[in-house]
Amino acid sequence: MILVADSGSSKTDWILSLPGAKRLAFRTPGINPYFLSEKDIVKIFHQVAEIQPYADKVKEIYFFGAGCSSPDKHEVVSNGLSAFFKKAFVSVDNDMIGCAYATCGEYKGLTCILGTGSNIAFFDGKDIYQSNHGLGFILGDEGSGTYLGKKLLTDYLYGRMPDNLKKLFIKSHKVDKETVIQHVYMMPSANLYLASFARFLSEQRGNKYIDGLLYQSFDDFIKTCVLTYPKHQEFACHFVGSIAFHFKDILSQACKDNGVQVGKILKHPIDELFQFILKREKAG
Repeated sequence: MILVADSGSSKTDWILSLPGAKRLAFRTPGINPYFLSEKDIVKIFHQVAEIQPYADKVKEIYFFGAGCSSPDKHEVVSNGLSAFFKKAFVSVDNDMIGCAYATCGEYKGLTCILGTGSNIAFFDGKDIYQSNHGLGFILGDEGSGTYLGKKLLTDYLYGRMPDNLKKLFIKSHKVDKETVIQHVYMMPSANLYLASFARFLSEQRGNKYIDGLLYQSFDDFIKTCVLTYPKHQEFACHFVGSIAFHFKDILSQACKDNGVQVGKILKHPIDELFQFILKREKAG
């Protein structure tokens, strides 16, 4: 049995191959080695009832996750998974490689993440080449859920949000300066807190201010990340993540205005990633 995972900061999607070409799909909280220990990872699986019967039957695990960018972080995830799936070979790579497999397959292209966070890499058909981007929600994450939430909250707190939207925002969220400061600077998972406000943006689509904020955020990502690749115009630019998917019309327009060729836009890359891994393993 082969188990494949695509993990972001907020959630992890899993697919397990079962006999008879069947499969088991399930979701867990995000597994990021910057925020979780080996013991934390094991605890997550003890709470997933559907995987319990297969714990000793899984032979291979291919995990692609946010935060898995160095050998020591690979080891945290690998050890955590091995402690639960005791008979499995475990491979851990960063989420950009998984996105490249899901979107580019065996072809060259740019692959981008626009979810809770954001990132970009070039894939040459075999390996990815990351840039200086992916700086996290404090220094970067242009176009991401955290970036959108940060722009929305600062406009609200600075009094720049239009009055009609301000009333709706107060009614649905009831936030004030002290609450925001506490969540962002004093409590864990500030990135998830900021990204949670993307739902309000989705609910208010069609509003000139909202659509403008979305467009500017995606334009920031394109200009900061995509256009810095010298030959970006020669390749398709693919996107994965909930932000890219839910706002794909505005994202596509921003790409068009900047001369960027849009490829796939996937909400969750796990299905395409799973198929890629199975095909690769069968080919030997």
